[in-house]
Amino acid sequence: MFYAIKIKDFIRVPPRDFDKDIELAVISQVKEKFSGFVSRDLGYVIDIIGLDSVDNGVIIPGDGAAFYSATFEVLCYLPELQEVLLGKIKDITDFGAFLSVGPVEGIIHIGQTMNDFVSFSKDKALQGKESGKALKVNDKCFARVVAVSFKDLSNPKIGLTMRQDGLGKTDWVQSEMNKKSA
Repeated sequence: MFYAIKIKDFIRVPPRDFDKDIELAVISQVKEKFSGFVSRDLGYVIDIIGLDSVDNGVIIPGDGAAFYSATFEVLCYLPELQEVLLGKIKDITDFGAFLSVGPVEGIIHIGQTMNDFVSFSKDKALQGKESGKALKVNDKCFARVVAVSFKDLSNPKIGLTMRQDGLGKTDWVQSEMNKKSA
């Protein structure tokens, strides 16, 4: 789920930026500090939406930089359990598929790709034995979030499944809907 979140933080503005307009210097440092930031509470920080306020700065002896109390808004993506996502298959391996969902990637274990015995082919595709369904790189798919781990913040993990009604490759979902409406 995407969220717009207000944050209040102390922002360090180095002396090299003292000649800039204070709001421009602060927003520049906010972007440097928070762009690509990942945390358990915020999820993935996608972008800085805007700067709401900047209070008077304080210079800390021995540092030379000014610290400003600033309030700003960030756009974050925090995956939630059971959330259904639309994404594109970025890569396929012998153990599953990687689904690119906007700013992040999730993993779909080979056993969670479809309700069938699935095999991996040399042309980087997953093939269902009984159904004949195939999953390839660049296919658009619906998947449900079944696991989220921020244990290692440098490499957060999102586990996905496509083994439920209404999930899977968009062609499969459309075909199921057409069968039900007929």
